Amino acid sequence: MTGPLPEAALGIGWRPEICGLIDRLDGLGFCEVVAESLGRGRGGIEVPAELMTLRDRGIAVVPHGVSLSLGGAEPVDGRRIEHLAACARAVAAPLISEHIAFVRADGVEAGHLLPVPRSREALDVLTANIIRTRAGADVPLAVENIAALFDWPDDEFSESEFLTEIVERTGVYLLLDIANVYANARNRGRDPRAELRRLPTERIASCHIAGGHESGGRYHDTHLHAVPPEVLALVADFVSGNPVPLMLERDGDYPPAGELLDELDAIANAAARTPVTAAARAGSR
Repeated sequence: MTGPLPEAALGIGWRPEICGLIDRLDGLGFCEVVAESLGRGRGGIEVPAELMTLRDRGIAVVPHGVSLSLGGAEPVDGRRIEHLAACARAVAAPLISEHIAFVRADGVEAGHLLPVPRSREALDVLTANIIRTRAGADVPLAVENIAALFDWPDDEFSESEFLTEIVERTGVYLLLDIANVYANARNRGRDPRAELRRLPTERIASCHIAGGHESGGRYHDTHLHAVPPEVLALVADFVSGNPVPLMLERDGDYPPAGELLDELDAIANAAARTPVTAAARAGSR
């Protein structure tokens, strides 16, 4: 696979709460920043100094959108596309990414990534919105599969079939969230390895890996817990024949630095890659 990021790269989601630790990491290949967290000032997109330091060190920075609503029935708002594209320009990003989901309807915000029906009609909507987004950006777009606790009654495709159709129709890259594949398969009584084997691996730009926990008989993708052994086993199985970039996502309840480094090490070990290391840097916090 040849994509916008180095194949063996290890990454982490950049968050202000852990930016001091991220600044100290050696061997980091890329990081992701939530595009909506970057505001716009008089001079354009305002990028935190810590993030620009990473970029200047040669670490790829990828703006990750959460509000385009690619799966919404309404055309994607051009202003939102422009913001994502402007973020990419501000950090010299090699690509941008968003979710296969909808977040609003008729101006009402859901406040959450909601699953789209895996139907032909939904494919038509996604195809139009993805093509519109790609046309407004200067870099490639990758779209991410989400975790969902339910299926729509009019689903016509399996998750792997649906993702393959999107890639084939639009030429978009796939941001494969392995933890989400695990969550969806576990909650539906399916084999996550079988789902992964059916995906178009030649179009995978990178993979997300995150933690979750079981509650009420369901597995919830939380980004607040450590990556479970079952997901790490999936990573090991999947990357053995697919040298794809891997990224740890953590969005709250941040553990001590040592535990976060242990999570990065566990991902590196599962993928048989050189782990990142923490180095002392002047001015880091």
